[in-house]
This record gives sequence, structure tokens and C-alpha cells, in this order.
Amino acid sequence: MRRHKRAPAEPRVERAGKWLYDAHARRDRFAPLPGELAPVSVADAYAIQAEYVGFRAGELGAVVGYKIALTTPAMRAMVGMDEPVAGDLLEKTVRRSPARVRAADFSRLLVEFEIAVEIGEDLPAVHAPYTRETVAGAVAALMPAFELIDDRQADLAVLRAHPLMLPADNAWNEGVVLGAPVRDWRHLDLAAARGVATLNGSAVGEGKGADVMGHPLEALAWLANNLASRGLGLWRSDVVMTGSLITSKTPQPGDRLRFEVDGLGAAELAVE
Repeated sequence: MRRHKRAPAEPRVERAGKWLYDAHARRDRFAPLPGELAPVSVADAYAIQAEYVGFRAGELGAVVGYKIALTTPAMRAMVGMDEPVAGDLLEKTVRRSPARVRAADFSRLLVEFEIAVEIGEDLPAVHAPYTRETVAGAVAALMPAFELIDDRQADLAVLRAHPLMLPADNAWNEGVVLGAPVRDWRHLDLAAARGVATLNGSAVGEGKGADVMGHPLEALAWLANNLASRGLGLWRSDVVMTGSLITSKTPQPGDRLRFEVDGLGAAELAVE
């Protein structure tokens, strides 16, 4: 088995995960968990995340990778978190470029612009702690990618008052769009690599690899260590979204987005 079977959660954590699942199914506006179910620590928030993702997996498939949110100090300060946040990617939400999505399928669609990693060798919890250098050897390919986020019309003030809701709510991930994998990437200067986002042919932002925790592989090492702290590992064929180089955009029906990264090609997304 690629992934260990989780031990049964305590009833409160399971109820919290089901509450989140039901809120999403009803397309409720983002709101904190009721007091008795609310996460009381980062570890508690990830336990709730695991239950929520488990309920979603029945329709969306197994966990096939991870995302990293809040990779900059400014973003963490904005929501009141001290560290980045990890979320799970589910099999049926992973798309390949060029892709199409319907805005009507989201309460509020946000798109982020990232360098994605395909894992080629296992990074088990037992080998932690990891560094940029030790995770680099496990990277099979890199690719430009979009992350699809649904913040469910969240009020930032509400999130700031309940920041542990972000990890509990799986960091709002609703899928990814992956460009073509580039396997000959080791000659690239990933810190200096420039990413440019365009909307309907006009540039709407640019960034570089160093904007993500100093280097995209620093973000990967952070994730491997975060997972290890929870007894989890990264496995061959997993996909990791390393964090957005550019501020999120809120595309509307009819919009076309493109994200190009030096040396890695481009990903394309149409919103209907």
C-alpha cells in the first residue's frame, strides 16, 4: 500500500470533518467550525483535514499529492499563521494542460501560479529531517501549474479570527492544472526562473522561484518535514504544488489564463 491506513479518529474530529464536508456539499459560505468542533491546535487542524479529505475521497479519489499555502511571511501575517499550510490533492481534481473549468462549479474561483514537482523516489517519514539538497534527488520532473482554489466567499477578517480553519479546510484546494513535465531540469536556476501570468493575452503578474520560501525545493523540503511530523511520507508519482509565484487571480467565464516559467514551458486554462 502506498499510504498507511489511518487510525480511527476521535468522534469530535470525525464530526468536524463531516461538518466541513457537508458545508462544502451545500455550497455554504466559508464559516468557522462550531465551538465544540473547532480545531484547538495545528495538529488538531490537520487531524480534521484528514477526516474531511477522507469523506471527499469517496467521490474524488485517493490523495495523489499536496499543496503548500502561505509560503511568504506577508501571507502568513495576513491570516494569522506562523508557518505555511499543507493540503491534500485528490486524484480526480488533477487536470492536465490545456484544461477547462466552469466558474459555476465554484463559489468563488481563485487561480494561483506555481511550479509543480513530480516525485520520483519515496521520501518516507523515517528519513526526516529533509533539506533542499536531500529532496532534490527525489524530484523526477518539474512543470508550470495552476492551483484551483475555492475560498467560498470567505471574509478575510473571519479567517484571521480563526486561522486554524485554513489547514482544517484543506487550504481551500479544489484541484490543479499541470503543464507538461520537464525531466531535464537540473541545469535550471530555479531561484532565478521567472514566471509570467497572462489573462486574455495581457500580463497580469510575474514572479520568480525565489519568491517561494527562497527556492521551490525549500518548499518541498518543508512539506516533506511537515508530513513526517504527522507520520506521513511523499511517494513516487506524488505531485507537489510548491506555492504561488504570483498573487491569486479571480477569473470570470470566458477568461483564458496562461502561465509560463523559464525553462519549463507553459500551462493553459480556460474558464467557462
